Amino acid sequence: MKGKKILLGVTGSIAAYKSAMLVRLLVKQEAEVRVILSPAARDFVTPLTLATLSRNPVLASTHDPDTGTWNNHIELGLWADVLLVAPASANTVAKMAQGICDNLLLATYLSARCPVFIAPAMDLDMLAHPATQSNLGALSRHGHTLISTNVGELASGLVGDGRMAEPEEIVAALEQFFASKKKLSGKKALVTAGPTYEALDPVRFIGNHSSGKMGFAIAETLAELGAEVNLVTGPTHERTTLKNITVYPVVSADEMYRQCLRLFGGSDITVLSAAVADFKPAVQADQKIKKNGESLSIQLVRTPDIAEELGKQKRKGQLIVGFALETENEVQHAKQKLLAKNFDFIVLNSLREPGAGFGGDTNRIQILSRDKSPQEFPLKPKREVATDIVQAILSHG
Repeated sequence: MKGKKILLGVTGSIAAYKSAMLVRLLVKQEAEVRVILSPAARDFVTPLTLATLSRNPVLASTHDPDTGTWNNHIELGLWADVLLVAPASANTVAKMAQGICDNLLLATYLSARCPVFIAPAMDLDMLAHPATQSNLGALSRHGHTLISTNVGELASGLVGDGRMAEPEEIVAALEQFFASKKKLSGKKALVTAGPTYEALDPVRFIGNHSSGKMGFAIAETLAELGAEVNLVTGPTHERTTLKNITVYPVVSADEMYRQCLRLFGGSDITVLSAAVADFKPAVQADQKIKKNGESLSIQLVRTPDIAEELGKQKRKGQLIVGFALETENEVQHAKQKLLAKNFDFIVLNSLREPGAGFGGDTNRIQILSRDKSPQEFPLKPKREVATDIVQAILSHG
């Protein structure tokens, strides 16, 4: 933790009293700590206390009317190695999930490019409410780390889930994060994501329903562990702000093929999660195809096989992870693909599994390798699935 820049956001919860101990523990670990209070947080803890413990001024508004000083939320977001919101009240969780920006903490959150850790604190019924659960789920899907609440006596006098994690637990989560970041330092990764679109004419194309969410989650997980990631992605609404991810947008399978061949030689880890079209029209019409007659025949030809070509070029020390999306005889087909493409292991998911496959926020996978029994995982958010896949990469050596 020495020298790490921790930006601590404190919100309006009775658990704000724990923020003083949290700051003390972080400073004791030689982290550099700056604190932002939400307007409601000042009802629970004083700026003087946290300023004394953090050895930095505590910020609570976008400007100081007495001095005319402007607190630059952009600079704060760029300064931090981690943004930690602890405690995170139900109100702040909801605003973060919806992108509401009505105070300095929220403006900084929306500007931050660093990893975000959130330690919720609220009464048990507030935590269990479907709206809160939906908001927490949205924050998890955004790639943020939720630090689980504890069960115990609450400020209301009730006993149940909702207590903020203890400061020691929060510090331990940050320590583990910073330690794990070093695991892939110096490594270069190539990740493919999203669909490819194969043009019929200037208007229409052949494609699929891939959203790119899985590939982006894998790229960000690798990047958070220190890897320099080249992300080659087909058309998608997904975006990333991590500094060590370079995005290469492409449209067609041919474009993705050329870009992957260019980048593969320098890659230690390659994860082929894109849903690349297997076929493309033999001829692309120059003008929009008109609706003439009752039928239209289109000749299709094979697209270049990116996985096969990279498998042929793979040298010692390079690792390739493939994906298989199947609808029948899933394991048999995935094993055939694993061997034929020279993968180190393959991630299998089935369109027959509810909640898995294209477009959604969850997935259920199996990981198959040459010399180990298949690993089966339950249905999880794609961010957690990405963690499982990257852990398999780390275990592979």
